[in-house]
Amino acid sequence: MKNKLLNSILLIITVFINLVSNQAFAQDSTAIKLNIKAGADIVSRYVWRGTQYGGNSPSVQPSITLNYNNFEIGAWGAYSVGGINTSQEMDLHISYTFLKDMFTATVTDYFFPDNSINYNYFNYGKTTSHVYEAGLSFNGTGQIPLSFSAYVNFYGADAPTIGSNPADTTTFNQKIGIQYSNYFEIDYSNSLNKIDYNIFIGFTLNSPKKADPNTGYIGESGFYGNGPGVVNLGITTSKPIKISNDFSLPVSVSLITNPQARKVFLTFGISF
Repeated sequence: MKNKLLNSILLIITVFINLVSNQAFAQDSTAIKLNIKAGADIVSRYVWRGTQYGGNSPSVQPSITLNYNNFEIGAWGAYSVGGINTSQEMDLHISYTFLKDMFTATVTDYFFPDNSINYNYFNYGKTTSHVYEAGLSFNGTGQIPLSFSAYVNFYGADAPTIGSNPADTTTFNQKIGIQYSNYFEIDYSNSLNKIDYNIFIGFTLNSPKKADPNTGYIGESGFYGNGPGVVNLGITTSKPIKISNDFSLPVSVSLITNPQARKVFLTFGISF
């Protein structure tokens, strides 16, 4: 399984690069649609889909993407500035936008390396730290400022945490197997007084499996929550702060609640 999965990933990347290269160089230089972008965000707390990751420290989140027409391949990371952290992250994704940019299909490889236990990136077996997710998004239109996204995990470390050691998921993965954790989100975006805002609500319909009590492992929480419900509700506001005539610094503030977990976060971010 490890070799087959790795070979499949390498094949997809190779085909994508060959397609981009062959098409790009066949075009006139003024018509090339190949773009590469790099950037980074600094956020006061790393909160994703209603859950805080990376401990109680700010997070640096670099990214790089390669685009050709409607295809995109990219990498994104999250690194706590608070010292040793066993929940850092490095993700890869490939996506395709279609039907006049209204829909986007995405496959993401989330990788959560554990600095003290399991930091073998090329481990794709039952004890892997990778989680594979498939997603489909409706991006809205000029007349419809609403977007809708649906995601489901289909391979990897998609299992509840167990016992007193949240990092020890390997045995649970083998006992329980894939959870097919899902996440859905509805967004409304607009602007007011030159400030952009996005109102969002995210929920899961997943009912996590539980381990056999005879094994000593009883899982009560899934990837997003302990059962169906709203796990991500809030608003993000953003505004470019003018530094000079040629440079503005985008800043954002998010109020995020997780009704199911009874948690509230207020975060601040800067983008470069």
